[in-house]
Amino acid sequence: MEIDEDKIDEAVLALLWLTRHNGCCAWKGFDWATTDRLHHKGLIGDPVNKSKSLVLTDEGLRRSEELFRQLFTR
Repeated sequence: MEIDEDKIDEAVLALLWLTRHNGCCAWKGFDWATTDRLHHKGLIGDPVNKSKSLVLTDEGLRRSEELFRQLFTR
């Protein structure tokens, strides 16, 4: 089975919208490879730190809400 990592990244980014707090922070309970790809795409701050949450960039925040609405609302 061939996995489309971009689709995985989009789903995780959408779920980050669901778990966000303090405006632009979200819990980082997702696969490290995925959060690393999201960081390299400029959608989140560097996830490698001792914090239990990560910071969405302005673009990441906008895109995560867009994807959440697209994937999870009626």
